[in-house]
Order: sequence, then structure tokens, then C-alpha cells
Amino acid sequence: MDDIKYWLALQRIPGLGPVACRALLNRHPDPRQWFSAGGIAPDLIKALPKGALTALRTPNWRAIEADLRWLEKPGHHALTLHDPRYPPLLKEIHDAPLVLYVRGNPVSLSSLQLAIVGSRNPSPSGLDNARDFASALTQHGLTVTSGLAIGIDGAAHHGALAAGGTTIAVAATGLDIVYPARHRDLAEEIFAAGALVSEFAPGRPPLPEAFPRRNRIISGLSLGTLVVEAALSSGSLITARAALEQGREVFAIPGSIHDPRARGCHALLRQGAKLVECTQDILEDLDAIAQAARALTPPSTPPPSTLDATAAGVLAQIDFTPSTIDMLVERTGQAPEFLLHILLDLELANYITSAPAGAYVRQRPET
Repeated sequence: MDDIKYWLALQRIPGLGPVACRALLNRHPDPRQWFSAGGIAPDLIKALPKGALTALRTPNWRAIEADLRWLEKPGHHALTLHDPRYPPLLKEIHDAPLVLYVRGNPVSLSSLQLAIVGSRNPSPSGLDNARDFASALTQHGLTVTSGLAIGIDGAAHHGALAAGGTTIAVAATGLDIVYPARHRDLAEEIFAAGALVSEFAPGRPPLPEAFPRRNRIISGLSLGTLVVEAALSSGSLITARAALEQGREVFAIPGSIHDPRARGCHALLRQGAKLVECTQDILEDLDAIAQAARALTPPSTPPPSTLDATAAGVLAQIDFTPSTIDMLVERTGQAPEFLLHILLDLELANYITSAPAGAYVRQRPET
């Protein structure tokens, strides 16, 4: 708890967003040094806006103590950017949160995920599609990620749970608050079968500006986003745009030309989203997901603690998206011939699997 409290304090500094803070962390990676009694580093003083500097000198330790008490409860976690459990796909986006608050199984955040989002006022067929696609995708080994909202989001979570799958809900509030309140029971089911996650500290109420920020996390955790139904003004299109900016796939289900709830999906299709009529339309377009999904019962993997330091270091650089030998040589600094021996050992131990074009993909962890 001694280390995490400085990350929580950093997260609470006003006027210092995740992009700027991450850049500064590259130069000062230990947040404890930001709050040093011996004085703040001169280059930090120059880089920080005045309000942020004041907050850094006088942190709200009382609020942080409340955060720490929340973390003491069973199933409650806080993952920092330096935590090995921080989801690697989310870490790739330029504005990844400094800290993720988690209720549930943090390992599920690193599973292969597909986001399913859509209208808060869906048609009956839209609800059926969200449930059916979520159910089918979880049976192919995928985790369904959404935003816990009424409508398509809730149907997607319910579909995944009904199939015995894993689902993740990204909240726009602190995790001590369930919004909307009618999804309180659903949130408890997700807590038991996956995870609820937020970048907002406990006690944060639902504010309008929080929802677009939440949406980038939904897409950032996922290899692709499926939009089931969406009007042209739907927040689901914000999630789709975030997915495109993050280099992720976007899928859309077409609807009636007379239904305004289909116009957002049609706009996405005109912009290059893939038209989806069945689950296979998604799986065949994402080689990495399809390969993992075909293994309906993934082999169990030994815990990382059984690896030696060199192999563990290489494994830490392999993502859930394909990594080529050249990429891994650059990340690890290892010679190609030596690296190939380590990769073979990791593959034989079921930590990784080979992908097309001589690449490697990290295996889906057990959840």
C-alpha cells in the first residue's frame, strides 16, 4: 500500500492528464519522487501547470486514505501502469489511464476481448442480437466488454453471463457506485464472473464528461468493437471512433433504412466498418482472436514464477496481438538466434502460440 498511495495521489492531481503524466513518468518513473520531502525535481516544476504543482505539494491524503480503505476489501484492486497485471492492449493507447480500479478478477482484463456497444433505447431485435452475439463469442473463448448502460450494453453482459462466459464492465463512476442503479444485480454478477473497471476513484459520481473518457477504455481493452444499434448521435459512435484511432477493428450490424437506431451503424459501414451478419464475420477478420477462439478449452499455463528471469522478461514483451521476431529483438535487446530458443521454450510451455508471418501471440490467461 505504501507504493500505491503515491499513484493514487498522482491520479488525483487536477490539470494533469494521462498523456502528459505518462510522458513525465518516462523521466521520473517512481511517483514517490514526485512527492519527495526533499523537493520536487526542477524539470517537473517547469513542466507542471501551476494548479497541478500546488496539488503535488499538498496532496489530499485524506481522500487517498479513503481509496486505500476501499482497496482493502476482497476483490478490490488498483493496477498502475507499472503493474504487470495492467492489460497490455490498453497500455498501448496513448492516453491509457495511470491507474485502473478493479472489482473482480484483474487477470480477465488481459483476456482476448471484443467490445459490444449500442443504443440505450434499442429495438427488440437489437437486444436479441446483442445477447446472441455475446453468448456466441464467449463460447469461442472471447471476453465481452461493454459499459454497463441500459439497452445494448446490458444485453451484451447478460448474454455473456448466460453462456457461462467472462464479461467486463467499464464504469464512468467510481466502483462504489453502480450506474444505472437498476444494474446493481448485474454488476454483482459481473463481479463474480469477470471484472468491473474504472479510471475514477471511489466516490466519483456519474458526470457527463466521464462517459466519453470511459468509452476509450472499452475500445482500448478490446481487439475490436461491435456496434449493434446506434443513432447518429449515439455515444457508441464515440467508442467506434476511439477504436479506429487506437488501430482496432470496428464491426457494425446493419438495420432497416427506416429505423433511426440503424443510422449510426450505416454511417460506420460507409466509413469502412465491417458488415456483420454472424459471429464468423468477426472471427475471420481477426486472425489473432480467431486462432485463440478455436481452442475452446485453452491449455492451462504454469504460473510465470516458474520462468527464469530472462524468459519472464521476454514473455512480458509479447502482446495479445501478433509480435514479430524483429519487434521482439527491438523490445528485448536479445540476439535473434538466442531469442528463438526462448520463444520455442515458451511455446512448448503454452505461454505463447505462433501466429501467421512468423509472429507470436500471448496465450489467453485462465480466468
